[in-house]
Amino acid sequence: MSVLVVGGTGIDTVVPVAGLPVLGADSARPTGPIHDDVSHTGTCVALALHALGVEVAVADTIGADDAGRRVAEAFAGWDIPLHTAVSPGGTRRAVNLMSPDGRRLSLYDGRDVPDYRLPLSVYQPLLSGGGHVHLTIVDFARHLLPDLRRAGHTVSTDLHDWDGTDPHHLDFALGADLVFVSAVQLAAGAADRILAEGVASRVLVTDGAKGATLHTRDGAVHRPAADPGAPIADTNGAGDAFAAAFLAAWLAGDADADCLRDAVVAGAYACTRPVGADCFIDRAELARRR
Repeated sequence: MSVLVVGGTGIDTVVPVAGLPVLGADSARPTGPIHDDVSHTGTCVALALHALGVEVAVADTIGADDAGRRVAEAFAGWDIPLHTAVSPGGTRRAVNLMSPDGRRLSLYDGRDVPDYRLPLSVYQPLLSGGGHVHLTIVDFARHLLPDLRRAGHTVSTDLHDWDGTDPHHLDFALGADLVFVSAVQLAAGAADRILAEGVASRVLVTDGAKGATLHTRDGAVHRPAADPGAPIADTNGAGDAFAAAFLAAWLAGDADADCLRDAVVAGAYACTRPVGADCFIDRAELARRR
């Protein structure tokens, strides 16, 4: 089955630092070169699915700017179809402060334009053959949910560091079939609330080195983190790799336990190299590590 990823492209400026938090009177020296990468969550989910052999396309906004040109060129080089509208706010940016142990502080400039709607012409032709849709939590993506549900598409989303109450995330939390969310700020009982009030059949709570927990209406199952097999280099993209691997297995009809196993393996693997097109596990390596 094909997957359409909506939203979540942009440019990351990566700044290596000695540790987090960064302390200094008025300046701090990076520990390595500062570099710009085409990244963000939608990009990484698409790259991770592509590495696993899943047919994937992306629909999003980019600016009429140099950053947007870089995004378009990168997707063309990866051979992943990118369908875009021009955003009046410009291409999204983030600055990621990266510590030597792989931890990250992301300063995210979403550039969302209030009340913006992604034109139907950008994404509707991509849905004619059915398939699954992964919505990132850019504001315009929430407005696609009613049409996607009426058309019978399955939907997934990643709430990232949601606290369980922030209203920005609620439409996504309650409108998707598969919900991914980090445990870092998540309030107790939030996963059960999603299952009780929303349409989700599965809520995946990731907790870094502690592993991940799958919540369903039948209860919760925890799986410890997988051995990454190499030192941790970069945690950027780990959650996206987790979501993509779970999604690929789920769409293939695999059992929940097997989907969760693949997800923790893929997430750990992504931490062993700098985020980018070659940091995501492929099907052969995933099969070897099961």
